[in-house]
Amino acid sequence: MNLYTANHLQPAGGARISGNGAGGGTGSAPPSEPLYEKRQKIFPKSVKGRFRRFKWLFMVVALAIYYLTPWIRWDRGPHAPDQAVLIDLSARRFYFFFIEIWPQEFFFVAGLLLMAGLGLFLLTSAVGRAWCGYACPQTVWVDLFLAVERFIDGDRNAQIKLNASPWTFAKISKRVSKHAIWLLIAVLTGGAWIFYFADAPGLAFDFVTGQAALVAYSTVAILTATTYILGGLMREQVCIYMCPWPRIQGAMLDEHSLVVTYNDWRGEPRSRHAKKAAAAGQPVGDCVDCDACVAVCPMGIDIRDGQQMACITCALCIDACDNVMDKLGKPRGLIAYATLDEYDSNMAVATNGGQTVIEPARVRNADGSFVDRIRQFRWQVIFRTRTLIYFGIWALIGLGLVYALLARDRLQLNVVHDRNPQFVLESDGSIRNGYTVRLLNMVPEPRTIMLSLDGLPQATMRVVGITDVPGQIVAIPAEPDKAMALRVFVTLPPDRDRKLSQVPEFRFVAEDRSSHESDTYNATFNLPGGKK
Repeated sequence: MNLYTANHLQPAGGARISGNGAGGGTGSAPPSEPLYEKRQKIFPKSVKGRFRRFKWLFMVVALAIYYLTPWIRWDRGPHAPDQAVLIDLSARRFYFFFIEIWPQEFFFVAGLLLMAGLGLFLLTSAVGRAWCGYACPQTVWVDLFLAVERFIDGDRNAQIKLNASPWTFAKISKRVSKHAIWLLIAVLTGGAWIFYFADAPGLAFDFVTGQAALVAYSTVAILTATTYILGGLMREQVCIYMCPWPRIQGAMLDEHSLVVTYNDWRGEPRSRHAKKAAAAGQPVGDCVDCDACVAVCPMGIDIRDGQQMACITCALCIDACDNVMDKLGKPRGLIAYATLDEYDSNMAVATNGGQTVIEPARVRNADGSFVDRIRQFRWQVIFRTRTLIYFGIWALIGLGLVYALLARDRLQLNVVHDRNPQFVLESDGSIRNGYTVRLLNMVPEPRTIMLSLDGLPQATMRVVGITDVPGQIVAIPAEPDKAMALRVFVTLPPDRDRKLSQVPEFRFVAEDRSSHESDTYNATFNLPGGKK
């Protein structure tokens, strides 16, 4: 049996897809079964173990980051917001601690999204659906909702008993309490989200006092509903029917990818009465058919049926099985992270190259240890060519973004020549061109920018609203963290020897002499009869 074959990629709940017979017989075709089986409520049992502890740790850290980040302060001076992480849509800025992203620097966000996608490919090719099992928001909030449910209703057996019991005052009070806490968590989830888009303390006060914008209340309402419904009521249905990743992950896995696997080469044939079967001379595997792996699964599947689309690789079945193996005095790893290559090799040992059924005696020595041909897990399998290529591309993108972030200029200059008129011939023979000069001061503090001409030694310029005295250098007071548009007129004095067919090229130069930042823009000066 190969756990990785398409025959074992079954829908959750055991639903089958069948159709009417297409043969030429005269008998009536058997009735077709529904495409989807009605959802059976799942009551996952609590479990202790290393993977469960890691999931608790990740859940606490992830929720703490999500809920607390908007309240972290970061001093950027008196001219910029002091919220560490802020998406300021009105000012079109994104602040992340000491980093400020302007709209024209959106390539940083695109690079981060590209890194996230490649990181997901890297993670999946190495350790399967680890994202789904530990880091996906759906998984994190479902874990939180399950913790609340166990606290109020009890563990698996108590929940099953309560669910089947009549509606008494005690049952109603537990249901009301549970759903009230779920709704509170959902409200806090939606509330935390809007704090990323405005000053958190101020928005919190406005929200509570009814002074916040309508979009804030509608956003919280929508996120409250989605969190409550998806995390509390739908749970595993989101992963099976709504999320596209289970369908995509198959293309990301290969024979060296680690996935949660039931090692039937050592577990079969399973028996609940292993001692009696062994005393009777019957072959017995390590699986005692206790269904502990099924009881703890939040998706309600049996990992012993092979790889299934509903499996999120949370590894709780590994913890449950390891606990049973510890009690029986058997080695851990009946359910474990394994690769297809490793599994096929061990299965070949157990079945004599596929010629027989699984025979436990083939995989163990007389003292119960595994034979030398049984392959064990090796961490080196993660560091193979495919994952190293993914990591290399991911790291190159990250290094490129870091370099671009460190090397970027915080002073930018952009110039647009007036289209109508192209030039003005003044009464004294001087020629004037008009420009719109846009200066971007991309630091949260005021500074003086020196705007000058380079390449037109006889020309002078006048900046409307700044100075009425023409010159080649003009001091521009730039407001903090803002863009300013300036009307600039550049004038050439009369010159009888000037060739009118020539269009002089020159540069506008913007410079902050205190920080030594500068930017230039190549421009042209239009003349009568010149090329336009």
